[in-house]
Order: sequence, then C-alpha cells, then structure tokens
Amino acid sequence: MIKHPVKVHPSKALLKREDQLAWKMAAVATDKVAVEKPVQEMIINRIIDNAAVAIAAINRRPVVSARGMALGHAKKGGATVFGVKPGTTVSPEWAAWANGTAVRELDMHDTFLAADYSHPGDNIPPILAVAQTMERSGRDLIRGLATGYELHIDLVRAICLHEHRVDHIAHLCPAQAAGIGTLLGLKQEVIFQAIQQALHTSVTFRQSRKGEISSWKAYAPAHAGKLAVEAVDRCMRGEGAPSPIYEGEDSVIAWVLSGRTQADSKGRSTVYDPTYYEVPLPGAGEPKRAILDSYTKEHSAEYQSQALIDLAFRMRETIGNLEAIKTITIHTSHHTHYVIGTGANDPQKMDPKASRETLDHSIMYIFAVALQDGRWHHVDSYAPKRAGRADTVRLWHKIETREDPEWTRKYHSRDPDELAFGGRVEITMNDGSVIVDELGVANAHPNGARPFGRAEYIHKFRTLTEGAVTAREANRFLEAVQDLPRLKAGELSALNVVLTAGGLLDAKPGIF
Repeated sequence: MIKHPVKVHPSKALLKREDQLAWKMAAVATDKVAVEKPVQEMIINRIIDNAAVAIAAINRRPVVSARGMALGHAKKGGATVFGVKPGTTVSPEWAAWANGTAVRELDMHDTFLAADYSHPGDNIPPILAVAQTMERSGRDLIRGLATGYELHIDLVRAICLHEHRVDHIAHLCPAQAAGIGTLLGLKQEVIFQAIQQALHTSVTFRQSRKGEISSWKAYAPAHAGKLAVEAVDRCMRGEGAPSPIYEGEDSVIAWVLSGRTQADSKGRSTVYDPTYYEVPLPGAGEPKRAILDSYTKEHSAEYQSQALIDLAFRMRETIGNLEAIKTITIHTSHHTHYVIGTGANDPQKMDPKASRETLDHSIMYIFAVALQDGRWHHVDSYAPKRAGRADTVRLWHKIETREDPEWTRKYHSRDPDELAFGGRVEITMNDGSVIVDELGVANAHPNGARPFGRAEYIHKFRTLTEGAVTAREANRFLEAVQDLPRLKAGELSALNVVLTAGGLLDAKPGIF
C-alpha cells in the first residue's frame, strides 16, 4: 500500500490531476490486477449476506416504499429488484435505490471501522444493478466489487467524517462510482470525473443518525448508490465534475472536513499549511484485498454492540436473579460511548417508545434485552411490546456507559490483532458483589470465537429467509451465487431472490 498525502491547495496552484486523490483512486480502479481467490470467495459470501438481510427486511415500510418507487421506473433489460419476479426489471439507478434500502434496513450486513465507519456491502447493489443492465459477466462483477470495497475501506482507514458530523456515505458514493467504472472497463479519465461527481453530490450530515432516527438511515446508502450510477452515466457521456474535489480551496476538505477545523481555529489563511490525511491505496499491480479486513454481523444491531451482545449472553449464565442487579457499567470506546451509549445524551436511547432505528443504536437497550433473553432476533428483540416490558425498562435504566481510554486506543489500533470494538462490563448486585467480564471482538469476527465462513453465511441466509422464499428458490440462489465466476454475460439476474407468490406488500401510491 502507498500512502498519499492530502492537502488543500489554492486554485492558482493548478494542482495537477496526477497529484489529486480522485485521480489516484481512478488509477486503482483501472488497474487490471487479478482478483485473488480469497477475495473472490469473500465477495460471494457478502452477496449471500446482502440477500439474506434484504429478504428479511423485504416487507418493512421503508423497503416497500423504495420498491414501489423503483417499480415506477420499469426498463426492459434493466436490473432486478429483490423479491420481485425476474421478468420485471427497472432502470439500474432505481434498482440500486430499492435493493440498497432492503440491504441496509436491518443494519445487519458487513462493517468496517477505522478512522470512520462504514458498511462496505452497500457497494453491491449499484454495481450489481449496472452489471445486470449492461449484461456483464460474473467475473466482471467480481472485479467491480473488489474495487468498490477497496476504495471504500481505504478512505475509511484515513479520513474521519463523523467528527465533522458528515454522514459516512461521502466515502461510499465515490467507491461505488469507481467500482462501476471497473465493472464497465472505463478509462481513468471517466472514472476520475465520476468519483468527483459522486463525492460532490453525496455530502450529507449525521442528523439522519441522531435524535429521532427515521427511515433515511436505510435510504442514505441507497441514495448514494443511485447518485453513483447517475454520476457514471453522465461522465460516460463526456461530462466533467468539480475539481479538485478533495484538495480544492472550496472543496469538501477545505470547508467541511479538517480544513474547516483548521480555518476556524487558526484562520482561513492557514488552511493550505497542514497535510490533513494520508490515504493508503494499492500500488500498481498490487491486489485489492481490503474486503478481507471487513466483517459481517451475526446480530441485527450497530456493530459496536456485536461483542457486547455476545458478552451479555455469557454473563447472564453467572447471574441468578436479574432483578437483583443494582447497576451495570459498560467501559468502552469513545465511539461506542458517545454514539450509542449514554455519552450521546440522547433521551430517546432510553425511551421504550423509540423507533427500531433508535433502539438498535442504544447499547443500553440492547445489552438489557440480550442479558434477559440470551438470544437476539432481528424482529422480536425490537418489537414495541418487547421494548416496553416493565422489567426490561427497569434493567435498561440501570445501565450506563463510560469511555475507557484503553478501549478507545484498541478501537483505533492499526494492528488487526489488537483492534477491538467491545468493552468491559461491571455488574454490581444489590448485595454489593460485582461481576466483571470483557470481550474485545464479536464471536463472528475473523478474530472471534466462531469466525464466519461460507457455512455461517449460508446458515444466516437460510435463517433470515425462512418462510419468505421456498427451499427450491433458496437452493437455486445459493447454487448460482457460489458459481459466480462462471456466470456468463447476461446471467447475473440469477443473483436475485424471488419471494413466494403473494409475499410482497404493495407500496402506498406516490408520484412514480
């Protein structure tokens, strides 16, 4: 990997495109290096993972609405929509929108955490939609997804968005555009412009994940995918983009990210002084392996809760009477404390009437239910009746989080063997006794007690789709996706999963 320093430059400097981050990203996208076998196998795993969580969410209101909008943009020879019979296809940007929403709705697909956080599986819906529409092969899709994952994760390694309250789709959309560029074999110039357009149109803010969290949490990455498809389409037609989008004097870095912080503290005239970021990218001929550093979720909740759910399961075995608990303190990282913990100072995270989207960002609620139930279910664990149970509310309100500098250090470690997202839990009983345990990574993590392999991805798929699709349809999909490298041009519609007849809810009427 080569680290590329990123600074802000005045317009008069006429920064050469060869020195711009977007151009360097486009170079990675056009590098024809072979996709290694482990990467190829993990891409297949993540396509299975995406389909599983999409079908599990297929009739939730945001997904139904997104599907209804997409079906208003029918296109012969277009892209498939999750759950819908294969003869019905839509324009690829709308398939990206509908399928991206379905994948994201349950917050249960893959994750990567570093300087920022991400769900790199959000790259799959738009790249797959374009691959189906443009009749590309399985190998083309694999190459496109390897690029999308690589560039998305590399940006997340280096550039923190959330400290500036920018939503993480600002890293996703450029990666999606680059992955589509690789898929289609576009020239570096075209991908360069598409990356810049994608970033320019996708800078949004984190209010979507704060306070009363709405369905936009699921729509945001789907919208990024739609924007990415549209950006590539425009640039294929010869259109350009604001440039340099990362380094310009009125760029995203200069006025929204760390350049803004620099200017606010030391004056706008100093904005050109620091090197703000060092973004690692593969060198020429270096394989794209970033997907192997990401990890999926066994439980339907924010990733920082995964290890703590597993820890709750373990600790409940040592507690006789949960009503005898006086207090629970979770010592954890800065991010967990301030985003999904009591450090967020968000009363809705303690509210039994809060939405599912809020509850899955409340580690206090999640830990209480996991401790009581010893299981986690993507529907039952968030049911309003479950959230409002009196004994759950009592236990939930005994829980607080505290930032521990050591857990924060582990959270940001660059050593994959030390990187940790869990915490240490102290449970104080009414009699004064204290039970203490800790867990750094979830059981399903590559370094966990039971790392996910192909068998676990298939089990997750079968569990989440049970009752929604026939055994025959599940078997057909699993056979097709595991044969992905051999799927020929025009055969990628096989990666859709179709519900049983009458299984899809209809959307409310809208404009489309």
